[in-house]
Amino acid sequence: MRAEEIYARRFPDAEARQKDRVWREITRWLSRYVPSDAVVLDLACDRGYFIRHVRARERWATDLRDVGAELGDGIHFIRADGLRLRDALPAASFDVVFTSNYLEHLANPEAVIEQLAVVRDLLRPGGRAIVLQPNIALVGGAYWDFIDHRVALTDRSLVEAAQLAGLKTRRVIRRFLPYSTKGRLPAHPALVRGYLALPLAWLLLGKQTLYIGARP
Repeated sequence: MRAEEIYARRFPDAEARQKDRVWREITRWLSRYVPSDAVVLDLACDRGYFIRHVRARERWATDLRDVGAELGDGIHFIRADGLRLRDALPAASFDVVFTSNYLEHLANPEAVIEQLAVVRDLLRPGGRAIVLQPNIALVGGAYWDFIDHRVALTDRSLVEAAQLAGLKTRRVIRRFLPYSTKGRLPAHPALVRGYLALPLAWLLLGKQTLYIGARP
């Protein structure tokens, strides 16, 4: 089954609209790591849930699927395999590279390290990598409920992969978001804001790890 079919089944339009409202609040919280004058790349952007809402001087997005028409005005879209972005984008040209729920779809651990090395090469010195990643140590067997998940990652293996790729770890929040917007993450924007404002709630519901790294 092609990626387009998988995602169309997994997130029909009504759920995608709800997911977008959730991501507006998540992006507002994450913006503390994104300077307003930054050049930002959303890697494996899906429907642009992050990149549409982030404030930045320049906004770029890439995906293996042709989702450019869904991103809206002011976003530069490049259709490309994430592992081949060195050929599609200039090196050392981004202040922030963001990716969410992507690395687990790669073929193997070596591809995860290589993808993070590509992120390092796209970042300017001192630029930030922001990775939101389901953590199999917290999710357990439900990690495999999605047929396209291939690589099992914990917070520790994510940090190790990032370091092997040449990134310097700045912060790791082991428990951050719930596993999926199809799960227990409160869907109303006010409830999402409340959840993000209460780190104690993360300890109860958080199944995804937030990693912040930098290019030395």
